[in-house]
Amino acid sequence: MLAVLFMFFVHYKNVNGKRTNKPNFNSKKIDSLNHKADACCCAGHATATHTENVMSVQGDGAKECMITLAGGGFLMGTDDKDGFPNDGEGPVREVTLDSFYIDKTTVTNRQFAEFIKATGYKTDAEKYGWSFVFYELLPEELKHAHLQTSSQAPWWCVVEGAYWKQPEGKNSDIKERMDHPVVHVSWNDAVAYCNWAGKRLPSEAEWEYAARGGLVQKRFPWGNELNPGGKHFCNIWQGIFPGINTMEDGYLGTAPAESFGPNGFGLYNMAGNVWEWCSDWFSGDFHKTASATNPKGPANGAAKVIRGGSFLCHESYCNRYRVAARSSNTVDSSTSNMGFRCAL
Repeated sequence: MLAVLFMFFVHYKNVNGKRTNKPNFNSKKIDSLNHKADACCCAGHATATHTENVMSVQGDGAKECMITLAGGGFLMGTDDKDGFPNDGEGPVREVTLDSFYIDKTTVTNRQFAEFIKATGYKTDAEKYGWSFVFYELLPEELKHAHLQTSSQAPWWCVVEGAYWKQPEGKNSDIKERMDHPVVHVSWNDAVAYCNWAGKRLPSEAEWEYAARGGLVQKRFPWGNELNPGGKHFCNIWQGIFPGINTMEDGYLGTAPAESFGPNGFGLYNMAGNVWEWCSDWFSGDFHKTASATNPKGPANGAAKVIRGGSFLCHESYCNRYRVAARSSNTVDSSTSNMGFRCAL
């Protein structure tokens, strides 16, 4: 079964079966949240409309702040008992990649602002007039408001006016978060940025190769222990999800894009912080018969692959901050914990 089911996608259609501007949620206040054992930490739209390449290429400086990876063979996937077989994490298989470049960090608010200034591009969240915001990030004036939420993942709130520049709604801003990952960006938005920058999204195989940092079949980009020596190496949920976050790693929401030290390839935050879009359509079994050389995923699908987990992941319900873990979301979805990095 597709990992999209673990995402508790929010289905909203009018009588003609087309998307409306707001989801058909049950409205409720978020005073107490019932834990959903298998719920993943993203919310999504039910449709999968695709924006084609429309932006011009920014040629100069495309490789600035990118890491060159020589490619070669590596063991992709996992058969680890902590994995999710239904997500298509296994079996472990040898994959061979050509050389490529990849951003050392996710795209930041500062970088995305340059793109918007140069192009006037409107994100999907701006077009729809709302995006999903995690309830603990809500500003005070919204914390007790009668917001629409997902009936299956009620920690996700529909906030009008939330988009990349106003991450928590109309009275929020990113002035103190310019070096944080841009969020509330859909797959469509990420592709538009890549086209402007003269880059592209990484394939899922490229992303995992990069995340592993040269280590072989380790659970995390730094090894098998989550907190070796009692030190935090990533930004994930600390405490009991979704009600208690002790913030022992220092963050309630996103951390700066260049945090916690790089992996063996010099890449930051390949685990936790924000989910990262990949170019591939999601499938739970396509990889079992696909080419092992530069695999690109199926030709079509209902949702795109996302990798790396986010600041909302916790081992009790969504340990998808492991390097082999994978999930998906529809191409027009946007949330507080979804971003991207570019490849070339």
